[in-house]
Amino acid sequence: MRIKISWSSGAVWAQLNDTPTARKLVEVLPCESHASTWGDEVYFAVPVQAEPEEDARQVVDLGAVCYWVAGAALALLFGPTPASVGDECRLISEANVLGAIEGDPRVLEAVRGGESIRVELAEDI
Repeated sequence: MRIKISWSSGAVWAQLNDTPTARKLVEVLPCESHASTWGDEVYFAVPVQAEPEEDARQVVDLGAVCYWVAGAALALLFGPTPASVGDECRLISEANVLGAIEGDPRVLEAVRGGESIRVELAEDI
């Protein structure tokens, strides 16, 4: 499953794994929200409710596409956050890892807090 995440000045594509939470996300696409930022993380609410999966974690790979369980939000990590130790990508609490951004995730630096953000299936574009 491939998705596109876009905002006024750019977009990224991501490949999703076949997980229960990723399937729930795909069922509600397309959806729009407003972005928030926290260090080198962009996150935004999505209309999905999911429990932590068996491999939920706080520290993830650069470019990870995560479902932040406590916030019912997608979290996109492109570097350290205020909770990170060193250069790691650490969320404030556990998240389900849904997949990864294709290419350089640092293009997310262009996203501003409050900006409109849209998620859709790449096949629908």
